[in-house]
Amino acid sequence: MGVGKSTVGELLAGRLGVPYRDTDDDIVAAAGRTIAEIFVDDGEAAFRALEKRAVRTALAEHTGVLALGGGAILDADTRALLSGHRVVYLSMDVEEAVRRTGLNAARPLLAVNPRRQWRELMEARRHLYEEVASAVVATDGRTPEEVSQAALDALELKEA
Repeated sequence: MGVGKSTVGELLAGRLGVPYRDTDDDIVAAAGRTIAEIFVDDGEAAFRALEKRAVRTALAEHTGVLALGGGAILDADTRALLSGHRVVYLSMDVEEAVRRTGLNAARPLLAVNPRRQWRELMEARRHLYEEVASAVVATDGRTPEEVSQAALDALELKEA
């Protein structure tokens, strides 16, 4: 959350000359509601089902840079689908998360005691991110342009 997936993804796509897509945007467009509204109205399990379908569809249809929501890797089937793709895990520490997002309540999984919840989410997810990642790129203290260059370098990709 707040690591810069969308910003860096768009920069990478532009530099590679390929299309960009974000599965969170796909979910919002299909549901006609924000992710926070889906969480509140239908619960996390319903959101995760929508997310799983969105990721599966995007991986089948999209040929450019694809950004996934932070919880997409919780699903074993999604992790298996990602195994055939170049995946960049953008990492940051809690202080960077506070600086970037304020860890505000607009993020449904961080509504109560956001620092503690962010740490717990990362402890539960980090090994899954690392499991699917072709490369890990730290974003702390870096501009989006620096992060996108580090991702290109880590994947040994050339710009278009």
